[in-house]
Amino acid sequence: MKKKTMGILLMSTVAITLLAACSGEKGKEEGSKESKDGGAKVEVVAKGFQHDFWKAVQSGAKKAAEEDNVTMNFVGPKDETAIAEQLEMLNNAINKNPDAIALAALDTEAELDAIETAKSKDIPIIGFDSGVPDAPEGAVKATASTDNNKAGAIAAENLYKELEKRIEDKTFRIGVVSQEVNSLSISQRTGGFIEKMVELLESNEKIGKGKVQVTGHDKFKNDVKGKDAKAIIELRVPAEVTDAAGKTEASALLEKKDLLAIYGSNEYGAKSIINANDGLGDRIGVEDDKILAVGFDSGALQQDAIRNGKFLGSVTQNPVKIGYESVKLAVKASKGEKVTDVDTGVEWYTKENIDKDDIQELLYE
Repeated sequence: MKKKTMGILLMSTVAITLLAACSGEKGKEEGSKESKDGGAKVEVVAKGFQHDFWKAVQSGAKKAAEEDNVTMNFVGPKDETAIAEQLEMLNNAINKNPDAIALAALDTEAELDAIETAKSKDIPIIGFDSGVPDAPEGAVKATASTDNNKAGAIAAENLYKELEKRIEDKTFRIGVVSQEVNSLSISQRTGGFIEKMVELLESNEKIGKGKVQVTGHDKFKNDVKGKDAKAIIELRVPAEVTDAAGKTEASALLEKKDLLAIYGSNEYGAKSIINANDGLGDRIGVEDDKILAVGFDSGALQQDAIRNGKFLGSVTQNPVKIGYESVKLAVKASKGEKVTDVDTGVEWYTKENIDKDDIQELLYE
């Protein structure tokens, strides 16, 4: 009788153990995040992967992950037009039930269902780079990104320091080449530059308030008439994003006799200016008889233009800090801590500082 009783008890114990094990497995499948193996699990979905900019973002993300004992997975599509590929990566990330996701969305509208799914599963999303504009309320907890309005203003401020020495009592022009006017980041870099430049020019006694005309595109133009203007800011936007179209728009500006300065609001804009200059026989430079040129980003052509004195300087983002802060925010959000947007900053680089270590780590081609 004792043996029979012991057998029944043993069988009951095994059944309970098996039941507990099955319950545990079911919890995993449904996305239980109670066990973190000593650290949070963060999925990072970038806009790309092969470009040096994203490699620098990844290096910053890795640094933050190591500091916080985070298991991090960093992915991105082949390029910044591969919306379907990024959506698949985002869905895969959500299916892993991570503690948080960092996302630089290529197309928020195309990813709305996935973002809603993450929200329903209580997976906090942290935006980075251009973030996740127009995301459902509450889905994105914070964003680590460049303040592009401020970055454009920094380009204007540094250009004006040299430009004001050349202002005389006659009308002159400043050109702006922008890849397009729809994406938030490029539009803000363009608008930030124009707004700050108007402010600076109007403060100059040779120009005065209400004497700066902004023209070239309806999105940015103002009400100042050409006959009243002492300074003109002309924006050129190509009909299509090709090297030939960009070069055409930049050439149209560089050929104008009253042009004193020109700005490219991203890598494409800066490259267009450089290509146009090569075709026109060297019109840009820091010499007194040349057109002052400044840019944004840090491709190989732009870096060369700065080193050889064609460009006065350029603004570079801080991709390392973008990656670092996005993971830091993700870890905090995964713990339920309150998080707020982080401005990851920019740097102004010139021929004098381009080869310094603190600038070199921020440059990407």
